Amino acid sequence: MKLPFTAEQFFDVFRIYNEAVWPAQIGLTLLAVAAVGLYSLPRAQSGRLISAILALLWAWTGTAYHLIYFAPINKAAFAFGAVFLAGAAAFLWAGVVRGQLAYTSASGLHRLLGWILLVYALVAYPLLSGALGHTYPETPTFGLPCPTTIFTIGMLCLLAAPFPKYVLVAPLLWSAVGSQATFLFGVYADIGLLVAGIVALYLLVEPRLTGAGHGYG
Repeated sequence: MKLPFTAEQFFDVFRIYNEAVWPAQIGLTLLAVAAVGLYSLPRAQSGRLISAILALLWAWTGTAYHLIYFAPINKAAFAFGAVFLAGAAAFLWAGVVRGQLAYTSASGLHRLLGWILLVYALVAYPLLSGALGHTYPETPTFGLPCPTTIFTIGMLCLLAAPFPKYVLVAPLLWSAVGSQATFLFGVYADIGLLVAGIVALYLLVEPRLTGAGHGYG
């Protein structure tokens, strides 16, 4: 595959982004931790609050990374940014406006998959990246596409059935696109994104999860 940028340019975008937005990475990580806390200690509006956090994360990634920092070296970033903004809109509409996303799955398998992906995104991903030689600031921090998508799919594993399946579309699309960095640039931590994509596909086709969703607070 012929790419419009080199590996050096690819990692340099991470450096430029990380240095420019610091310490936003800490705030984005704390938002993710807050989402996990709202799942673990649910409140009346937990579903809406978690969905609002996911919408914010996807809007940030689509705008701050794709449209501002990645687009100068890859015009496809405009399409990627649109996917992330569409994902943000899906979480905003389904979860915040309509209250159709309840993170209260009764499935033990789904909860297990969810926790594995959440821990991988927030803990294992940065540790593995560093161990494999991708050190800060030339590394994907939380809030960038791949760890954010892994985290998102982890949260979607925790959804009670049924829920509107369109919330899976943007994470599934990015799993297919972003996991290519594993092989093209040696970002082997993104193997987790490939696994997350398989999980998202399972959620998409799993028959017990079909339906338009119920109203939740």
